[in-house]
Amino acid sequence: MWRNPSHPDRPLHAIVQPPGPALFRAVRDALSGEGPAVLPLTPGHSEAAVAALRPTHVEGAPQSDGAGVPDDVAVVIATSGSTGAPKGVLLSATALRASAAASLRRLEASKGERWLCCLPVSHVSGLQVLVRALLSDTQPIIHARFDPHEVLRSGAHHVSLVPTQLHRLVELGADLSVFRTILLGGAAPRPGLLEQARDLGARVVTTYGMSETSGGCVYDGRPLYNVDLKIGEDGLIRIAGPVLFSGYRFGDLDDAPFDGDWFRTSDLGELTGGRLRVLGRADDVINTGGEKVVAAAVATVLGTHPEVADAAVIGTPDPEWGELVTAVVVPANPDTPPTLPQLRAFCRDRLPPHAAPRDLRLVPQLPLLPNGKTDLVRLRAGT
Repeated sequence: MWRNPSHPDRPLHAIVQPPGPALFRAVRDALSGEGPAVLPLTPGHSEAAVAALRPTHVEGAPQSDGAGVPDDVAVVIATSGSTGAPKGVLLSATALRASAAASLRRLEASKGERWLCCLPVSHVSGLQVLVRALLSDTQPIIHARFDPHEVLRSGAHHVSLVPTQLHRLVELGADLSVFRTILLGGAAPRPGLLEQARDLGARVVTTYGMSETSGGCVYDGRPLYNVDLKIGEDGLIRIAGPVLFSGYRFGDLDDAPFDGDWFRTSDLGELTGGRLRVLGRADDVINTGGEKVVAAAVATVLGTHPEVADAAVIGTPDPEWGELVTAVVVPANPDTPPTLPQLRAFCRDRLPPHAAPRDLRLVPQLPLLPNGKTDLVRLRAGT
């Protein structure tokens, strides 16, 4: 056992390899206490995380500047680093198991049913597929990369996907009832995607959560067992329960975004009848001409335009308005792309006038982070 009261620092092993049986065993041993804590990293994207998070070992090799983790920490998840250096989220075995158990309970998943992992295990969504498999007393089916044909042939009962992956399955027009559950998270699905998937027989369950909550903790708008939600006076979603993280790597827990027992997210939301509606990130609010615009709300409306295949919205600096509401759009038909006047008129019929975009960029596709979310940093940089 790695836990030793006289040596509270537990070794932290960075594992830089595609998902597979060896990584699954490492996660299993980390949760049981029979092995060191693990920092799963994606090959080709590990340098910044290793430098910032300083594991004691990298692929088994000791590191001279490495540091251990608190004894109860089983896994460290490196954030995407989209806003700066990667930040390490400390997750205990207790929190990870509580999350996986609540997920299986909500889905009414039975022992022996198999889970397919086709997401990076360096992200909490992929990691939790492995933990659910552990609690289901099964070996996970692991795909090193996403191939829609292989996914359909996997024989898995349950799978966790991001919207881009579900979109590719829908494009095939395949029978999606082969899965008992498709958990969908990581980003908001484009308008119409859920309906299309369900028309193909899919049981899609949407999830909301983050690394700090051990992954999805709200399914179809309702919190999982033992998870509590509330909206603060600042409009931000707050979460409490046994699924919460233990703190940040090299950070003081007092500096973490907690209000007592409540974790304060960076997302704006509404609670109606106990059901959560996520409005968008607080740091994605655009200040234009003295008015505040939630970028995600505008992107959702744009996504329903018949000439739009995909859309994101960002604020771009402007000397007159402070920020311009800028639509970044993937046309449904590149030969007949939508125009800015068309999109402005469409939005004005559905949103306050100040939320209508004042600038338009047409792109062949939106840049994505490894976890399937739109890379807003690259969009703002114009790359």
